[in-house]
Amino acid sequence: MTDTRFLDLSDGRSIAYRFTPGPGPVIVFLPGYMSDMAGSKAAALFEMARDSGLPCLLFDYSGCGESPGFFGEGTLSRWKDEVLALVAALETDEKVVLVGSSMGGWLMLLVGQALGDRLAGLVGIAAAPDFTDWGVAQMDKALLADGETIFEDNPYGPEPTPTHPGFWADGQANLMLDTDIAIDCPVRLLHGQRDADVPYDVSLQLAERLRSADVQVTLIKDGDHRLSRDADIRLLLRTVAELVLPRAPAASPES
Repeated sequence: MTDTRFLDLSDGRSIAYRFTPGPGPVIVFLPGYMSDMAGSKAAALFEMARDSGLPCLLFDYSGCGESPGFFGEGTLSRWKDEVLALVAALETDEKVVLVGSSMGGWLMLLVGQALGDRLAGLVGIAAAPDFTDWGVAQMDKALLADGETIFEDNPYGPEPTPTHPGFWADGQANLMLDTDIAIDCPVRLLHGQRDADVPYDVSLQLAERLRSADVQVTLIKDGDHRLSRDADIRLLLRTVAELVLPRAPAASPES
């Protein structure tokens, strides 16, 4: 993997990222909540892109991974601005394919709308739009609205998972599943049917809300939330490759 570099923003934030250049659409991986660019899915995408000569951008949100800052200040809007700043700073005007995992699947919708005509495709991995709504108990919503941070058991590590009131309020201001989503590019949604964190129905709802006619949902019957098994990652790589690799021209019909 290439060395980590940092993009300094005007307000003092410093965003860690890795980039491998090349022609063609830029693959941009958006990690999940409290995740970073060191995960297996991100690493596999970066390796595939580098081996294929395609551009790929990995990064850590502020307050996550190698990016300094306080995680409690993070919001979807704040992290969206970081993604857009990173894309704008790349020395290429190629189109962009966003790959979002879990919360990153919500963020990719917000970033995709902001990119406009530069957006070439979306790939969601257990995409979790609106999880501050359907994924938070009513009692916890009341606590968050009063400015309290809530903590839940973390199945992926020893420390509990916090939800900070600023993140929750920003999420509630960016709900997407109650209206049509003005995105017209190809969209591919991968979701495990044994996902204990994000019901696979969320991907089906998202497919209905997207304005694009080119939306495909792939359900993995024995897949969990992370979709990090070798077979899951091979499926992810094939799915992304179909959107970014050059296609051979269709053969002309014989006269």
